[in-house]
Amino acid sequence: MRLRLSTILVCVLASACEQRGDVKSPKDGTPAEREVVAYVALDREFAEPILSDFTTCTGIAVQAVYDTESTKSLGLASRIRAEANRPRCDVHWNNEILHTLRLKQEGLLQPCRPAEADNYPAEFRDPDGYWYGFAARARILVVNTDLVKPADMPTSVTDLAAPEWKGRTALAKPLFGTTASHIACLFAALGEEKARSLLAAIRGNQVVVAGGNKACAEMVAAGRLAFALTDTDDALGELDAGKPVRIIWPDQGVGQMGTLLLPNTVALLKDCPHPAAGQRLIEYLLTADVEAKLAQGPSGQIPLHRAGKLISRAGDWRDKHLLRVDFARAAGAFPAAAKYIEDEFLAP
Repeated sequence: MRLRLSTILVCVLASACEQRGDVKSPKDGTPAEREVVAYVALDREFAEPILSDFTTCTGIAVQAVYDTESTKSLGLASRIRAEANRPRCDVHWNNEILHTLRLKQEGLLQPCRPAEADNYPAEFRDPDGYWYGFAARARILVVNTDLVKPADMPTSVTDLAAPEWKGRTALAKPLFGTTASHIACLFAALGEEKARSLLAAIRGNQVVVAGGNKACAEMVAAGRLAFALTDTDDALGELDAGKPVRIIWPDQGVGQMGTLLLPNTVALLKDCPHPAAGQRLIEYLLTADVEAKLAQGPSGQIPLHRAGKLISRAGDWRDKHLLRVDFARAAGAFPAAAKYIEDEFLAP
């Protein structure tokens, strides 16, 4: 009942936004746009119900293209680049932030001004309106509680390089998705030399490189590994399945770097075919009610909206020590980080 009421409230908000002029409809007598094309990197099982509710509220059909687990975020960003001369996508719903910033730097986005934009923290939205962050995930450690005693729990990303855990940890292949973004953020926050040193130590500790974050969480839950670096949504999936796992927000101690929080991002493509419908979808996504649905759902996304009262099952980011990183700088560091990963970290 609560989710149904939430859907009704979001529908009312979307209608109100259009009436007061925050979302523009065509004024030249042409029919209103009745479809929108969205490229979505968030897992389909989490995003599809939200997009279905949008269609129910607005009558606008969503033609969604989803990414694959093995090429998370990078696959759709590459497709947007390939279509730059004739864009087919209206809205890019990314499951991380750095590839969105890179698309902006390449001139492939256009600004928009959603009514709820100011209700999101400044560090998670573009000052010029080219992208907006919402519904975050934290980069956490998922630990098998049958294999690791409470007194021995890892507390830091650097524990991936600790000798006692040699060959017993995992991370997703760091060329795609949030893991690639995490590496670039380490390059930006720690500096290239320190980041390379940490990654070399992790590689030397025989870390398992999995196909994705979900695979990391599954291996830990199955007792094949002691712990892994992954996302909160993948760890929650194993918790909800009753597996013996625990979520740890790493690097919370004095002098430690803090936990990386990565929002979903949403952006309007430059010269997109359905700009008015695209803006309506962005308006819809950037609300406390939509974030509440994502928080209550199986992915346990972490709400960022100032008016949001729900706390994700993954934890409340507001009482955590976060890794403070300049995302624009991290986006600039991405090519160097990716080259290091490909040439050295993943080298035979």
